Amino acid sequence: MKLAFYLYLLHLGLSSLFGHARARGGESRSLSSAGFATDGYAGVARHLFGERPAVSSDVARGYMTNSDLEKAVKAFDRRCGNISRIYSIGKSVDGVPLWVIEISDKPGIEEAEPAFKFVGNVHGDEPVGRELLMLLANWICDNYLKDPLAKMIVENVHLHLLPSMNPDGFTLRRRGNANNIDLNRDFPDQFFPMNEDISSRQPETRAIMRWLREIHFTASASLHGGALVANYPWDGTEDRRRHYFASPDDETFRFMSSIYSRSHRNMSLSKEFEGGITNGAAWYPIYGGMQDWNYIHGGCFELTLEISDNKWPNASELPTLWEYNKRSMLNLVASVIKTGVHGRIYSSDSGRPLPGFVLIKGINSTIKASRGLADYHRMLAPGAKYEVVASMPGYKPKTTTIWLEEGAMTLDFILDPIATTVENQLKSICDCSCSGRSSIELMGFVWNAHLGVYFLLVIIVLAFICILFRRRMPVLKHRQTGVLKKSIVV
Repeated sequence: MKLAFYLYLLHLGLSSLFGHARARGGESRSLSSAGFATDGYAGVARHLFGERPAVSSDVARGYMTNSDLEKAVKAFDRRCGNISRIYSIGKSVDGVPLWVIEISDKPGIEEAEPAFKFVGNVHGDEPVGRELLMLLANWICDNYLKDPLAKMIVENVHLHLLPSMNPDGFTLRRRGNANNIDLNRDFPDQFFPMNEDISSRQPETRAIMRWLREIHFTASASLHGGALVANYPWDGTEDRRRHYFASPDDETFRFMSSIYSRSHRNMSLSKEFEGGITNGAAWYPIYGGMQDWNYIHGGCFELTLEISDNKWPNASELPTLWEYNKRSMLNLVASVIKTGVHGRIYSSDSGRPLPGFVLIKGINSTIKASRGLADYHRMLAPGAKYEVVASMPGYKPKTTTIWLEEGAMTLDFILDPIATTVENQLKSICDCSCSGRSSIELMGFVWNAHLGVYFLLVIIVLAFICILFRRRMPVLKHRQTGVLKKSIVV
């Protein structure tokens, strides 16, 4: 009897240990490609549908296979090619293309507009995102001529959708990729020296990093499952302890997260997460995550969105999940044009665009303008005063104080080049408006300047004659050389 009782207690202990799985953290301890262990924390995820019937043993039934997904992407391009293009950012370990849909009224053309990306299926066993992103693409295609929000996105944003970052994990029905590596622990980390070896980085991770170098994204979100909350940076802490660890743009990230949560059917009603949002490190710290890397290395404001409490719900729940998340997804994309500060940076001397930098005083975060058109798009929480600084090497920085209301603000900068010593001397001669002299004095000054130029030309001619004369009068060589040197310095 005692043995049976102890076995029963052991069963209860194991059940409580493995009963809850997290989307960001998964198992209580997970390994990155560098072998770095990260701790997860258990909690109670909010359920969308209450008690659900047992899922079929074939959990993938009703979901698109990788082949189905590729066909759906190409079919969308044929149907909606006037506002879209498709491209691949690379391949998975098993060679599956990582297809992306770009939606815009001018797809593939550089414009002074913000770019937003959604990334689904980061973890192989969280497939809801891949389905919802295809539903989002088709909904925009069907409604952009009649829905104001869809039209605004098509005409003012370059929206990029990557339905599946981890197609191999989906096929294997597991969290990691084909090498069993958690892709959301495979990015370089700001606190610990992990994932620094490029050769050991997973091809899916390298594809995302290369993608961010090629396209100047303003904001982004990855779609996960296993909870119902909008997660924002930082995801980790310096001491590896679980506590709130704010990024420099904490207010802006809270604002963006609230846009998603409040637009959702019931995310903001969460009893576990106040307002349906959470700081990642306060929930549980992770390291090598994609979210923080985007913000640090790309200036891209990324959120991690947990969109279903069940990691792999029955496919019959997908229409409901789409309806619950549709408005949230659209409003988050639209936020990159409906809020914040936007503009371009120019040079005052030539008018050419300058790929400079924009920072907000008091916020340790710098946004870079695009290389070609020098447009910038700075996400900011509304209802506050900001000092915006634009800078560019070789130019004088400029600062402007603004009060940001609920709507977006356009703010262009024209920077003056830093004059060289010679340019300053010429400016002191030619800039009459700053001399403060009378018109008679200025005319005399200009006349004297003309005389100086005349005498300089005379000296140069005489020096040239002296050079020819030195050939016949070697004795004068030293003295005439000295005169010539003096005339050059002058």
